[in-house]
Amino acid sequence: MRLIEPDRHEGLSAQRWDERAARRTIETIARDCEDRFSPDDLWPPHPLDAEGEPASAPFTMLYMGAAGVIWAVDSLARRGLARSTEQFAPTLAALEARNLAQVEPWGYGVESFLMGRSGVLLTHYRVRPSREVAERLGQSIAANAEHPSRELLWGAPGTMHAALAMHEWTGEERWAELFRTSAKALEDSLIEGPEGCRLWDQDLYGHRATYLGAGHGFAGNAGAIVRGLALFSSYERAEWIERIVTTALATVTRDGALANWAPSWLPGRPGFLVQWCHGAPGFVTSLATLGDSRLDDVLIAAGELVWTAGPLTKGAGLCHGTAGNGYTFLKLYRRTRDERWLDRARAFAMHAIAQCEQHAATYGMRRYSLYTGDPGVAIYLMQCIDGAHKWPGLDQETPR
Repeated sequence: MRLIEPDRHEGLSAQRWDERAARRTIETIARDCEDRFSPDDLWPPHPLDAEGEPASAPFTMLYMGAAGVIWAVDSLARRGLARSTEQFAPTLAALEARNLAQVEPWGYGVESFLMGRSGVLLTHYRVRPSREVAERLGQSIAANAEHPSRELLWGAPGTMHAALAMHEWTGEERWAELFRTSAKALEDSLIEGPEGCRLWDQDLYGHRATYLGAGHGFAGNAGAIVRGLALFSSYERAEWIERIVTTALATVTRDGALANWAPSWLPGRPGFLVQWCHGAPGFVTSLATLGDSRLDDVLIAAGELVWTAGPLTKGAGLCHGTAGNGYTFLKLYRRTRDERWLDRARAFAMHAIAQCEQHAATYGMRRYSLYTGDPGVAIYLMQCIDGAHKWPGLDQETPR
C-alpha cells in the first residue's frame, strides 16, 4: 500500500482492553519514575534517546528528560494515579540552568518549548507557581517569536503553547498578547504552496525544508493556532481557519478510504510515514478540535489509515510510537463520539503496554522520556481509561 511502509508496523496484539492492567502499568511506571529519580543525576538516559552515543549528562528537557518526566508524573498525580510532585520543586529550580548548559552548545536556540528553557519554566510553574518563574517564562516566549525554524520543536509554535497554557491557568491578558505576537510572526512567514495554499518552510539543523507534519511542520504550527483561535478577532479567526483547511486538503494524498500526508512538500518525491511527528497521526491530533466540517472526511480517512497500518515497531512512545498513533483514535472519538474510535485507542493501549514491558526487559530499564518513553505512555493509558484526548503540553488542561 503506497501510503504505508509496512516494515515500520506490526500486527496488533489480540489482548482485549483491560482497565485493571492499564492502571497497574500506570502505577508501575509512576513508581519506577519516583524510585529512579536522583536530585543530582535526575533520570538515567536511555540508549535509544542517546542515539548510540554515550550520554555525558542526564537529559533535562520537556521532550525527553527531567522536565517531561515531572510533567507526566504531575499529570498522573492530578488524576490520583501518582504521588505529589512537590518533591521535584527544588530540582525544577535548578533545572533551567542545567538545561541551558545542555542545549546552548547545540546552536539551535535555548528558548524552545519542547527542548529548551520555556518548557522547563512552564513545568516549574505547573508544579510550584511563582511570579518570578512567570516573568522568566514571559521573557523566554517573547525571545522565541522570530525563531527561524518555524516549527513546534524549537520555534514559536511551541512557545505559543506555553503562552496559551499560562493564559488558561491565569487568565492574564499578557499571555494572550504573547501568543498573538508569535502568531503574527508565523503569519508573516507563510509561503505559497500547492493549489494556492499557504504553509511554512523551516531553517532547521543547517538546511531548509518544507515539512508538513506535527513535529516539524505545518500540522504542528496549525495545532498551536487552533488551540488559540478564541484569542483572535472574528476576522483573523476566519482567515486562519480558511488557511488551515485549504492547506490540509491541498497537501493530503488519498488512496480510496485512506489518507496520509508526506513528511514534506516536495512534488514528485515519494515516501510516507505513519507516526505523530510525520504523517496522518499528527494531522489528526493537531486538527481534530477544529470544528470545520470540510475536514470530517479526510480526518476519518486518516484514522482508517492509522488503524490499517497497525502499531509501530519502534516502540510505544508518543512521538514515533504506538501511543502517539493511538491518540489519533482518541481525537476522533472526541470529534465524532463514535465508540469504535475509543475501542481502537484502547486496543493500541494494550499493545503499547506489551511493548513497554518488552523494552524494559530488553534494556534492563525503562525509558524516562515524555515523548519517546514510558511516562508518555502512562498519560496515554490514563486518557484511554477516561475516554479523554488531552495530549500533554499541547492541549488545554484544567487550571490549577
